[in-house]
Amino acid sequence: MSSIITITLNPAIDKSTTVTELVPDKKLRCSPPIFEPGGGGVNVARAIKKLNGNALAVYLAGGYTGKFLKELLDKETVKSSVIEIAGRTRENLVVQEKSKNLQYRFGMPGPEIKENEWKQLLAVLDQVNDVSFIVASGGVPIGALDDIFASISSIAKKKNAKFIVDTSGDALKLALKEGVYLLKPNLGELSTLAGKEWIEPNEIEIVARQIINTGKCEVMVVSMGEAGAMLVTTNETFRITPPEVERKSTVGAGDSMVAGIVLSLSKGWPLLRAVQYGVACGTAATMNPGTELCRLNDVERLFSSIIK
Repeated sequence: MSSIITITLNPAIDKSTTVTELVPDKKLRCSPPIFEPGGGGVNVARAIKKLNGNALAVYLAGGYTGKFLKELLDKETVKSSVIEIAGRTRENLVVQEKSKNLQYRFGMPGPEIKENEWKQLLAVLDQVNDVSFIVASGGVPIGALDDIFASISSIAKKKNAKFIVDTSGDALKLALKEGVYLLKPNLGELSTLAGKEWIEPNEIEIVARQIINTGKCEVMVVSMGEAGAMLVTTNETFRITPPEVERKSTVGAGDSMVAGIVLSLSKGWPLLRAVQYGVACGTAATMNPGTELCRLNDVERLFSSIIK
């Protein structure tokens, strides 16, 4: 099986809990919190592990929360390479209001990253041998340059590795300018790439193919939430619609989708089948509460339904 590396510049400890009802100015009794390692690439590596695969998670982390993050990943037997930073790794909070079945997601800002720290991450990646897929997922923290994913793209080219990107804003634009194998934007991110405030569903294929025709991206998988995803290549388009499920949380659904796609590709699966598996993984993640990712038995059942 081909080797996979995931990159996370701004990981987090994801803490989830429940309350009966959110009421201001009152002490609210919460359920025992669940702590999980989080952040785009970290979650991709975790989901790959849950799918009986392996990936090396490379990430920046610091402080006591950074040490806790490493402990949580070790507990899940996810291989990791940590670049220690002076700042403290952030914590996020997800609260489920049981009386109304509503979820509240509090995303905290990450620490400021110093130049020597993000440069060290690039150096570590540059020294890795025998890598076939590099996945950069998540946001860019304060202090790191927006073109850092473009720098990773250059490293991927030297190693003849397929570069997969799931980010937003200027980091996404600059990564695309340098060149990637696969992009996984949502509709908002695709609109940004097109220079529009919003695009309609009937414009997705047109916009995606315009970007692909620039020669800077081979494959685009546009995430459409409950509607599934659209796979667009130079000359083919497929829409993958998942079966309806009871959705409990959308946290980690996109990361689970990316995990399913890259793991399948690393096994030599055809592109369409890999994206179908990725959609099954993303949908499976929505069936679980809080910050829990996909479960293999749910993925296999949903995948069987999708490919019928």
